[in-house]
Amino acid sequence: MNRLEHGTFAEPDDGRSYPHGHAETLKLDRGEIDRLTLRPGWRWSVDVKPIAGTDSCQVPHFQYHVSGRLHIRLEDGTEYEAVAGDVTSLPPGHDAWVVGDEDVVVIDWSGALDDG
Repeated sequence: MNRLEHGTFAEPDDGRSYPHGHAETLKLDRGEIDRLTLRPGWRWSVDVKPIAGTDSCQVPHFQYHVSGRLHIRLEDGTEYEAVAGDVTSLPPGHDAWVVGDEDVVVIDWSGALDDG
């Protein structure tokens, strides 16, 4: 692939909303990139679990944290608090929630990863 691709979150290709947050998606030939904006009070097990129908998030994530504090708990009990400037690679099987009163904004390249 030797051509320029361009997308902008000012005009996302797709999006979805849930209580306390929303996601915007850019669709490029090499994959999808999401920008998640999670407001204070957002928690995966409260806001997304009813939509996903699983006990924990089963989607792996590769994220850059732009702003806010996101507490992450893996099924094995490992916990981490991600802040602006952090990069996280999360395996399936986790919960996460916003800490404090600042929006969490993350850029997620999971849909653009080559797992092969």
